[in-house]
Amino acid sequence: MAYSQPHPRLSVPSNSSQTSVDHPSSSRFSLPSAAQKPNPSRPSIYDKNLNKSRFAEVSGSSFAFLFSEIVQYTQKRVSGINDLERRLNTLGYRVGIRVLELMVWRTESSSKAPKREIRLLPALMAIHTQVWKAVYGKTADGIEKSVENADEYMIIDNDPPIERHVSVPRDMSQLSCSSFTAGIVEAVLDGLGFPARVTAHNTPNAQHPSRTTILIKLDRSVLEREELLK
Repeated sequence: MAYSQPHPRLSVPSNSSQTSVDHPSSSRFSLPSAAQKPNPSRPSIYDKNLNKSRFAEVSGSSFAFLFSEIVQYTQKRVSGINDLERRLNTLGYRVGIRVLELMVWRTESSSKAPKREIRLLPALMAIHTQVWKAVYGKTADGIEKSVENADEYMIIDNDPPIERHVSVPRDMSQLSCSSFTAGIVEAVLDGLGFPARVTAHNTPNAQHPSRTTILIKLDRSVLEREELLK
């Protein structure tokens, strides 16, 4: 798409245009008229009830376009795949903090006796179902525990919505854009008191070529606390 050359924001005025710059009556510096001022009787987005918008959905094409722009913007500012995944993880972490705040607020406002999970498995199940539904409109497809490492758990998504419209070049085949999702999971776990390092890995199979595994490596303090709560 071609764009016309924009006018410079700052320029040195010539003698012929000095008058229009000196006087605030120029349309460029004029104050908004009464018709342009916000209507105080019209509710803004900050006035909307967050509980009523709980089941609101966002257009899939709009979400895909926005995330595509995020990836392209980030890709231009990194030096490799690892750096790109790290930045996507950081962006997801910021989103995850807000997702957790919103979910906690809704739970406390709708329940007379809100409950905070202090055990690991219920917290992971809440991420597997509630967080996935809040962000992607569906639950994840599975949750597994590593048979080799006691501090590792995996959340499986056979068809990540975040990956559906992403075309990865061959030279970047190892890239997992679900690092954004990994950042969301890491933020939620940290906020719930289960510090962990979360990464995303492509694990395709014949039935699900976009299958992704979110690997959760828990902090030692989490396992020690779980032992005390048994």
